[in-house]
Amino acid sequence: MKLSFLPSHLRTGAWGERQAEDFLREKGYRILGRRVRIGLRDEIDLLARDQDILVFVEVKTRRGERFGRPFASVDRRKRHALSRAAVRYLQKLRNPVNFRFDVMEVVGQENGPVPLVRHVENAFCLDRCYSLPW
Repeated sequence: MKLSFLPSHLRTGAWGERQAEDFLREKGYRILGRRVRIGLRDEIDLLARDQDILVFVEVKTRRGERFGRPFASVDRRKRHALSRAAVRYLQKLRNPVNFRFDVMEVVGQENGPVPLVRHVENAFCLDRCYSLPW
């Protein structure tokens, strides 16, 4: 995929998503979708399956950690938006599944040294304002 037309921060994000996807594949996850759009404003970075668990993956990429870990940017507002996207996705499935939210941290940059990739499994729970019919 040619990304040279994108602004620098978007290229970094797309590169980080590819790193996260490769990492998950090596762990045995099956990638079901990338940048999955749910409605007009919600997007899931990666949708994966870890055996019988559906995993909604948020990828946070930073060039460095001078201002803290990437995970810190998954604040209450972001968790709420991810929960909303997940509930909408699950409603379309129409059958109960086990699911969780993971966060992938990617620290580095394209054409740099090997990036640091961290996988935070079960990083947060579904926002309590949402519920599922099952």
